[in-house]
Amino acid sequence: MKIAEHRDSSETAHGSVRGWINGFIGVLLFSGSLPATRVAVLELDPIFLTAARAAIAAILAIMVLFICGQKRPKRSEIYSIAVVSVGCVVGFPLLSALALQHVTSAHSMVFVGLLPLATAVFGVLRGGERPTLLFWIFSILGGLLVTGYAIAQGSTFSPVGDALMIAAIVVCGLGYAEGARLAKTLGGWQVISWALVLSAPIVVVLAILYLPTSLIAIRIDTWIALGYVSFFSMFIGFIFWYRGLALGGIASVGQLQLLQPLFGLGLAAGLLHEEVGWEMVVVTLGVILCVAASRRFAR
Repeated sequence: MKIAEHRDSSETAHGSVRGWINGFIGVLLFSGSLPATRVAVLELDPIFLTAARAAIAAILAIMVLFICGQKRPKRSEIYSIAVVSVGCVVGFPLLSALALQHVTSAHSMVFVGLLPLATAVFGVLRGGERPTLLFWIFSILGGLLVTGYAIAQGSTFSPVGDALMIAAIVVCGLGYAEGARLAKTLGGWQVISWALVLSAPIVVVLAILYLPTSLIAIRIDTWIALGYVSFFSMFIGFIFWYRGLALGGIASVGQLQLLQPLFGLGLAAGLLHEEVGWEMVVVTLGVILCVAASRRFAR
């Protein structure tokens, strides 16, 4: 009996570590999403950008599904796939692209600090997880740090941009939690692949309708940004992310998203030359501490 319990405990711990490793890789890849989107929306319509990145990723997903000989998902799984499609394939990319017409990527990046809390809430509602009270305290504290920073911005505060980012965080948290719940049975890369396939007919039509009048005039860095959000943000990152959430727990691994602002701020400052004030750095360091604490009290 003790040997079996020890084996179960060891397997659980091993799965948790693998979950955090996969989740970390996913967060690292997602960190370039908002800076790349900021670059792209300077020349591309947000609707075209959203549709194009999903359409390109859908083509890649169809190829992978065909090569691997994957069977179609069960009818009972279609609802969850549709939620992932609405939240992660269309909702977050479109809302964040619209927001980045009003705010900088550095400013929007701080709102990502609210994403772990949104994911954890939907993890409870949809995934049946039950984190401890201390977990919620540190998760809410991290969210308050982010919200307080946004309110204190004064001249850089954009009601429209911030409202769009908050809406993006809510739908993304739902998509993350629903996808992680489904990934336990369907598989991480299969979830995002079928979500892309489900949205393909709509996004392909939108991409054609909102196609820029002159493709030649668009700068090369805009195309690079579109390529990044299509391949890494929309497909490859989700493979690691959903696997991490499924292995390590939605609420627990979801706290890694609090690290995303740190990586994103570095990209915004280094690549886009956006101003990153000391207040933004302090807030980011504060939410990192909340990650460590919430990880400690996740279960």
